[in-house]
Amino acid sequence: MKVIQLGIGGMGETWLKAVQRSAEVAYAGFVEINDDIAREQAAAFNLDPATIFKSLPEALDKLNADAVIDVTPPQFHKANSLLALEAGLPVLSEKPLAGTAKDAQAIVAKVQETGIIHMVAQNYRYRPLTQTVKSVLETGALGAVGAVQAQFYKGPRFGGFREEMPHPLIIDMAIHHFDMMRLFLGSDPSEISARSWNPPWSWFKGDASATAAMRFENGVFASYSASWCSQALPTGWNADWRFDCEKAVMLVEDDVVTVQDLLRVTDRRGALANVHGKRRLVPLLEMEREGQDYLLHEFYEAVTKGKPVATSAQDNIRTVEFVFGVVQACDSGETVKLS
Repeated sequence: MKVIQLGIGGMGETWLKAVQRSAEVAYAGFVEINDDIAREQAAAFNLDPATIFKSLPEALDKLNADAVIDVTPPQFHKANSLLALEAGLPVLSEKPLAGTAKDAQAIVAKVQETGIIHMVAQNYRYRPLTQTVKSVLETGALGAVGAVQAQFYKGPRFGGFREEMPHPLIIDMAIHHFDMMRLFLGSDPSEISARSWNPPWSWFKGDASATAAMRFENGVFASYSASWCSQALPTGWNADWRFDCEKAVMLVEDDVVTVQDLLRVTDRRGALANVHGKRRLVPLLEMEREGQDYLLHEFYEAVTKGKPVATSAQDNIRTVEFVFGVVQACDSGETVKLS
């Protein structure tokens, strides 16, 4: 399967490496508007400069491709996706689906109109840690989930468009953790309350810290506290998690998963008492493919064999609604209800 990749600098380099590792996907060509990046990446990855174009319409006119991988900033996702879908090409897009909820809805409408695959790269779903937590919850051994807490603290200095965004933490990073919440709970949020702020030392223009509380459709409550400009004591990229369940508590700390069971015993008087079991380590699952490698393989299987994808635009719109619901709650100071 031959693809056109839009954007080959920054995160685009991660996809260059993924495609070059793949035995299933190859390049038809590229789109890159920055001449310096085009020249540098062509040399670094042995790309044919004649296959690098300045625009998607030009690339579509000159190249014979089966699909598009969009690694451009979020504000360009709508235009790129609509062009590709109208040309009959499936799309694998970096998150978020689009830069605004309205643009994301326009993409979903075009997908429904054309019937062509559009997949979103929620790569955090396809990591051993995420799949391990999901697997433990799905066994039912912990009992019903009552509450979830997630904490994330990092201070990266990426530069570029992220530092200009109005809500860089929520739109660019927390989207991963919110999507993980949906995956873990098998449900979507129905109510959201949130606040955001920008610490005095922040290098972002928009709010880089936030806290949010959510009620999910299945009745589970969740909280999220995070900063994209934390000064020290960082968490892992996957965030730290606590799942308070009916029969146990599961913790994720620094990408280590542990469980402590709640044991119900009878005391000397015959009354039931709660005793904490020994905290036990949960080994991480092994995966044949992870992250972008997993997504690329799933995209290939969908395009060439018609297999369904988990992070289709039709499903991922709910993650987008989650993200912009948090943004709306931060900006309005009011509880946001999602239908």
